[in-house]
Amino acid sequence: MAHKLENQINRLVEDYLVDYSGGKDIDHVETFDHPDKEVVIEIIENLRKLIFPGYFRNRSYRVYTVRNNTTMLLEDVIYHLMRQISIVLRYAPEYEKADQETIENHAEEVTFAFLEKLPQIRAYIETDVQAFYDGDPAAYNKDEIIYSYPGLYAILVNRIAHELFLLGVPLIPRIMTEHAHSRTGIDIHPGATIGKYFFIDHGTGIVIGETTVIGDNVKIYQGVTLGALSTRGGQALRSKKRHPTIMDNVTIYSGASILGGETVIGRDVVIGGNVFITKSVADGARVSVKNQELRYKYDAAHPAPPDDLSEDEAWFYVI
Repeated sequence: MAHKLENQINRLVEDYLVDYSGGKDIDHVETFDHPDKEVVIEIIENLRKLIFPGYFRNRSYRVYTVRNNTTMLLEDVIYHLMRQISIVLRYAPEYEKADQETIENHAEEVTFAFLEKLPQIRAYIETDVQAFYDGDPAAYNKDEIIYSYPGLYAILVNRIAHELFLLGVPLIPRIMTEHAHSRTGIDIHPGATIGKYFFIDHGTGIVIGETTVIGDNVKIYQGVTLGALSTRGGQALRSKKRHPTIMDNVTIYSGASILGGETVIGRDVVIGGNVFITKSVADGARVSVKNQELRYKYDAAHPAPPDDLSEDEAWFYVI
């Protein structure tokens, strides 16, 4: 039995090796020339500890002074981030054929340029936490928001990934935001530009495209799409403004879709639930869907309600 099983495994391995040599795009069998997703996620979590000192302790560290803890976290991030960036730089055309020393030197420069942005990221996250607290009466304190709100986690990861995106780091920013997407149901492309005091309420099903620009003090509910009007142009649309601009002090309620690179939602606008917008909206407007029609159907087993029932009573008869 064991001999038969071994023969079957060997046969499958040989079949797979032949298939791997077929020249498909997915046939990359080199072991160590691609980024490690688990390491990238670990980098996110260590950066989270640096951004929220005292909230998320690394249990493997035995020294808990702020200086020592910060030093150890920073050294860990530097080592792993430099390594991952040096791997993905090969995806950039200008580094595709560069020697390893050039790659490593640039990876070091980018890593430290990014880490110098961490105080700025923290400043923005501070405003986001405040926006969550001010905007959600269900939040009893800011610790609850920091520890448990998926919207804040998605924003945090996006702010980290966005800075790496601006520094021209391939692949890693997208791995980061897709990790946040899988964890929260909130899909924010690392290219999206997001201002201060950003509040995502509930969040599940939100999509924010690459060239979206969001101003300060914007509030978005679940199921909102800030997307492209059309992607039929494929790669020809790369680097073009495909997604909307949302100005300051805008609220967008659940299920709304705002599409198109030329679409601008003006300051102080309120977008109602389930609206579909493909053109700009002027400052201060209130946008809603008019006259949604409800249809009621009854049968012999469920007759229509008496005419003398009030509207509040009649809803009970709806099937």
